[in-house]
Amino acid sequence: MPKTKPPSHTPTARADVLIGGGGFAGLALAIALRQALGDPFRVTVADPAFAKGAADEGRASAIAAAARRLFETIGVWSEVADQAQPILDMVVTDSKLSDVVRPTYLTFAGEIAHSRPKDGVASLAYEPFAHMIENHVVIDALVRRAKADGVELCADVVTGFEGGQDRIDVSFTSGDTRTARLLVAADGARSAIREAAGIESFGWDYEQSGIVTTVQHERDHHGRAEEHFLPAGPFAILPLKGKRSSIVWTERAQEATRIVALPDREFHDELEQRFGLKLGEIEAVGPRRAFPLGLSVARSFIGERVALVGDAAHVIHPIAGQGLNLGLRDVAALAEAVADAARLGLDIGGPDVLERYQRWRRFDTMTMGVATDGLNRLFSNRSDALRIVRDVGLGLVERMPRMKEFFIREAAGLTGEVPKLLRGEAL
Repeated sequence: MPKTKPPSHTPTARADVLIGGGGFAGLALAIALRQALGDPFRVTVADPAFAKGAADEGRASAIAAAARRLFETIGVWSEVADQAQPILDMVVTDSKLSDVVRPTYLTFAGEIAHSRPKDGVASLAYEPFAHMIENHVVIDALVRRAKADGVELCADVVTGFEGGQDRIDVSFTSGDTRTARLLVAADGARSAIREAAGIESFGWDYEQSGIVTTVQHERDHHGRAEEHFLPAGPFAILPLKGKRSSIVWTERAQEATRIVALPDREFHDELEQRFGLKLGEIEAVGPRRAFPLGLSVARSFIGERVALVGDAAHVIHPIAGQGLNLGLRDVAALAEAVADAARLGLDIGGPDVLERYQRWRRFDTMTMGVATDGLNRLFSNRSDALRIVRDVGLGLVERMPRMKEFFIREAAGLTGEVPKLLRGEAL
């Protein structure tokens, strides 16, 4: 690891784990580790946003069943459950923007079955495969839980670090210095920590942007999510509490910039053309923003006493709504690897512990990256030949209940080697 901007003097404070980035992944990891390892285990999270609180950027996320179990286990879900809208069913259409009718090619029930002991006997229970909730609501709850659990929240930015035999010395924008046994990069897609660690990423820009906003509508959505595949990319309508929905609208980058800049009346017309009138009159009631879309995966998820989680490790297309949930899978795997090592008296920042985490997460991440990239290329185009092929494929899946069940369990995060927190088990 390169020695970039190392501290110029002896660090003034110590932590077992220092996390750069106070989003979903960074805060959830901090809380999980504190709860698992108790008061002697010191965790610090550094993010300048702590100085002003979580902003409402109009973004919402689908919290998959496995991620919801993680939030339940660390005591956060009970704080936000009344603001979370379960997805009760989902429909997929494929059409041109000018088509009067959008035929439904694929439907999913919104519940998944799982085994639950009752009176000593295993029985089937059902739960929503995902809930929709606004991001700032969850971030606020995570901050409150972190403070209650004794996580140190530091309104600062990591600027450099230097690894040693048994520690890593970290410097901040403020001039403060700290030492830790493990530094975690949870500082987003443009991770400064990843770059300082000399870890390269590979991937590409889709030359697309995702427009996000919140829409209020006249009629109830009844918990239905819809994904309309249009030539420019998917247009997703995701139900929120009340007669509201979150929109994730993919367009070519230049077109997205134009649409977001439109006056309200013209923006409404563009929105209504894609949203339709099935829920009555609509109105965009949240901020509207456009975010560039691409695929990026770090060539390594670990460095010398450094681990990457969330968008610092990988960014995928939102076509399957799995970006946030992929990051929380990272959190669950890293928290379990660190907690197990700490209880055995091992070096939590040592190569064996970090390699365990990387082995756990690399294959799943690459699989999801390839899948979302393929879906985006298959559906975001104007080829009539490809449209016929994909519509036949969607129709076949619609007639195969077991395959649909596999897809929904994959979306729920319940396939493969699932870490304890995602199973709802404490570390």
